[in-house]
Amino acid sequence: MDIMYFGNTVRIWLIGTAVLVASFIILLATLRVAQSKLKTLSASTTTLVDDLAYQVLRATKRYFLFAVSIYLASFLLKSGSETRLVIYRGFFLVCLLQVSSWGSAAITFWIEGYLKNRSLSDPSIATSLGLIGFSVRFVFFALIVVMAIHNFGFDITTLVAGLGVGGIAVALAVQNILADLFASLTIVLDKPFVVGDFIMVGDFMGAIEHIGLKTTRIRSLSGEQLVFSNADLLQSRLRNFKRMSERRVSFVLGVVYQTPAATLERVPGLIKSIVDSQENARFERCHFLKFGSSSLDFEVVYWVVSPDFNVHADLAQSINLGIIRAFAAEKIEFAYPSQTVFVQKEAVPGS
Repeated sequence: MDIMYFGNTVRIWLIGTAVLVASFIILLATLRVAQSKLKTLSASTTTLVDDLAYQVLRATKRYFLFAVSIYLASFLLKSGSETRLVIYRGFFLVCLLQVSSWGSAAITFWIEGYLKNRSLSDPSIATSLGLIGFSVRFVFFALIVVMAIHNFGFDITTLVAGLGVGGIAVALAVQNILADLFASLTIVLDKPFVVGDFIMVGDFMGAIEHIGLKTTRIRSLSGEQLVFSNADLLQSRLRNFKRMSERRVSFVLGVVYQTPAATLERVPGLIKSIVDSQENARFERCHFLKFGSSSLDFEVVYWVVSPDFNVHADLAQSINLGIIRAFAAEKIEFAYPSQTVFVQKEAVPGS
């Protein structure tokens, strides 16, 4: 038992091996118990913290537990400074690998939770979120690699400086692409519109058909496909009709100047009764607004309690026809642009 191997007796080696095996068994059992407890807890609560902890804990690798066991057992052995440094660097590298696994699990949990909670079935949005996950993983793993290189004693100052200069050069070369890419991520996260929304951008309007990494495609009313750069789309003033719950309708109605005042007083009531008789309309007001150039003008305002444009068009037709019938029954004449010229003959002196 006192025979020496690599500076340690057989007794020390056996004790170290026992500590290694016992540590691994204890760590593995603890991990399984913790996973079981967290799984039960996450299933019985609606919070996301325990769900995240469970998913991260599931990403714990057995080689990490084994590395922890070896590192603990190594303190029982007598070893030189170089050997101790090799053990430390190896253990640190395994820890970095485990941290990368935990980080990847957390990112995956966030992406899946984002899609699930918002019921986003559009593949373009899933693709954009996948790109976000890839970008975050890339940056995270790059930091892990830099830390690993530094752990092995290499000077990373020059490497980091070179990566910084190279990153600036690449960013300047592809700044338009990056602008559209970040605009795409903004659209996904902020959701000014989603697939299926009917929007108007400048003089163009149509339904959102696809949200890509660089462009958004819109199907216009006339059938053609409109393609917008994501960055240009976000910088534009757009109107989203899909999120409209009600539609306000306002128009001016003109009657002839020869209409008696008593008849003019009845016009608001007539308009109100016509609008109130419609199923999806809510009357707001009707006022004698002004004296027009060729008519006495009434302003009519009502609401269509539906975002559907077809409902709005049907209501406008019914209300307009109702106004025509009511005015015909009341003998109220509509005014139209016209001019009346009065010619006055003056007496000629001496005639």
